[in-house]
Amino acid sequence: MSQISTPMNFKNFKVFNYTLAGRPLVVETGKMAGLANGSVLIRYGETAILCCATASAKPRDGIDFLPLSVDYDERMYAAGKIPGGYLKREGKPSEKAVLTSRVIDRPIRPLFPKDLRNDVALTLTVMSVDPDCSPEITAMIGASLALSISDIPWNGPIGGVFMGLVDGKLVVNPTEEEQKKSDLQLTVAASMEKVVMIEAGANEVDDDTMYEAIMKAHEEIKELLGFINAIVDEIGKPKFDYPSCELDHEMFDRVFDFCEKDMMIALDTDDKNVRDERVVPITDAIIEKFGEEYPEIGGMMDELIYKIQKKIVRRWLLVDKKRVDGRRMDQIRPLGSEVGLLPRAHGSGLFTRGQTQVLTVATLGMLSEAQMLDGIDNETEKRYMHHYNMPGFSTGEAKSTRSPGRREIGHGALAERSLVPVLPSPEEFPYAIRLVSDVVSSNGSTSQGSVCGSTLALMDAGVPIKAPVAGISCGLITAEDGSWDIMLDIQGLEDFYGDMDFKVAGTHKGITSIQMDLKIDGLTPEIIKAALAQTHIGRDYIIDEVLLKAIPAPRAEVSKYAPKMTSFKIDPDKIREVIGKGGSVIQKIVAESGAKVDITDDGTICIASANGESAAKAKAMIDAIVFEPEVGATYTGTVVKILASKDKPNEDIGCFVEYAPGKEGMVHISKITKTRINKVTDAGIDVGSTVKVKFMGLDKKGRMDFSIKDAE
Repeated sequence: MSQISTPMNFKNFKVFNYTLAGRPLVVETGKMAGLANGSVLIRYGETAILCCATASAKPRDGIDFLPLSVDYDERMYAAGKIPGGYLKREGKPSEKAVLTSRVIDRPIRPLFPKDLRNDVALTLTVMSVDPDCSPEITAMIGASLALSISDIPWNGPIGGVFMGLVDGKLVVNPTEEEQKKSDLQLTVAASMEKVVMIEAGANEVDDDTMYEAIMKAHEEIKELLGFINAIVDEIGKPKFDYPSCELDHEMFDRVFDFCEKDMMIALDTDDKNVRDERVVPITDAIIEKFGEEYPEIGGMMDELIYKIQKKIVRRWLLVDKKRVDGRRMDQIRPLGSEVGLLPRAHGSGLFTRGQTQVLTVATLGMLSEAQMLDGIDNETEKRYMHHYNMPGFSTGEAKSTRSPGRREIGHGALAERSLVPVLPSPEEFPYAIRLVSDVVSSNGSTSQGSVCGSTLALMDAGVPIKAPVAGISCGLITAEDGSWDIMLDIQGLEDFYGDMDFKVAGTHKGITSIQMDLKIDGLTPEIIKAALAQTHIGRDYIIDEVLLKAIPAPRAEVSKYAPKMTSFKIDPDKIREVIGKGGSVIQKIVAESGAKVDITDDGTICIASANGESAAKAKAMIDAIVFEPEVGATYTGTVVKILASKDKPNEDIGCFVEYAPGKEGMVHISKITKTRINKVTDAGIDVGSTVKVKFMGLDKKGRMDFSIKDAE
């Protein structure tokens, strides 16, 4: 780390030191970004991130939510790289940057006052990256610090750590090398009392180990929070006052009493369309009844209806143990699955859970079609890609299709992470794999529907996955007295009005991913353990009773429309011969065989073709190039050149024969026929002639020696 001095003009400059997982964590304040409401330059090892929190002076008019933005802003210079592309400057955020922004947003958002409507912006600029010191975790801690020392109202702080499972042992903030061997990638954010966010990818980790990892992370975070609180006590600003944007309580109570019975009838259905239709006349009746007394009521109708419905649904769940669609708290909605819907697609699966439907389609391609990555970490490509789309018609909305937003990117990444642990290696299955999950109907938990649809599509495509993966979400309802209850497989209303969306995907053996979103200040260990147990039961049921009944095993062969792949290895020293000068040899192989050929630096060759014949032909041509001729063996070749003698115009030295694509050997004039000849053409041989040659070994000068006369 650079030497830090205190310039005379930075009178508020302070440095705070801490050790996190054996590495120095340094927080600097008072030097940079002095006009932000709160800012820190946080260093973890050689990772450095400038974290700034700003807020508008006044609330934004006409909204019923907190306008919070969290931007994790990667600078390519942080990794000593120049951006790719024509402009050579950072463009839109990378997928990983978007996902990191979401991971930091989720634990921070619930801790803002519910009635705050001022714009709040968190900008986290990554300026230096140490691969052993996670910039994502560093940014989360920095964001918490910037908000905590600012005058922005916020009920933090929170802290975060990254957990790994290396050789069966839990590791806090594993190094880059440890992460490569880790069976767990777990990010936990927590306050001093509760866990507020969980994000995990895992190699089929069991529930008990996952729970232990979460609890160990929380213990580490508690110590970190002691450090953060000490900084806040020393330099934290008083929080500013703001006008509350809460609905008028008297007005709300009067409106609720007026429409309570009608709204209960409207909500009491498992059909989202019916429910929405029933709410329309209630809205009209409220405006007609109270519009004159409260002229502004039309502009706040969305928030008013939201809170009326929330009060009813939460009362049903807490007091009556009644769910909107009449299910038990541990009951899953009606399920269905189907494969092979699209004949030309390489694989397809439709998964249905209640009114949520996801169609996932698999496409197989050559390994060269893997996605290239240009980011600040050391990941350069990925062979498995998962894309998630949620068009307007899926929720009955009339809106045009737009490019994917943060939510779509996040859901696609979650489904992708869920399936990675069960995919075959490139050696076992030499394909690039792209899945597209299109939500065709949405009423809760579409991301986990994508996981289930992905299993169906992969198996339908003939991808030999190690085990089927299912995903399901678990909700939570809490009371003021501290009592709580969880509900399995939440639908839309339960997600909107409940306190938690705890998504878990996995196999029978263990968990492959977790994503937890909260609307409250955190979870106790008891709730976490109960949620893990309930989701395990749910995913086991889905695997056995739905997925495996649709398709009991991956298809034995890929679709006839998918490219046929052949993969094998050659000596890396032979790569140059297969490619040829200027690519001449490989171009010839592709042209003559009709197959596509990819070669990697380690000597792996992947051949793709529409049929087995062209792949076999390309492989035979490559085998011929890389093989070493055997002394005494006979080969068929083509005469490509006749070498005339410079000293004796009427005589030839011999000819060159291409005995394998791109490989030539010389036949001396004395070894063309058993009788003496002066010209190669005297033996009826010319350029283009097909001849048999015998490999005689190496001559006195170490050159390959071939003979035509001995091949007869």
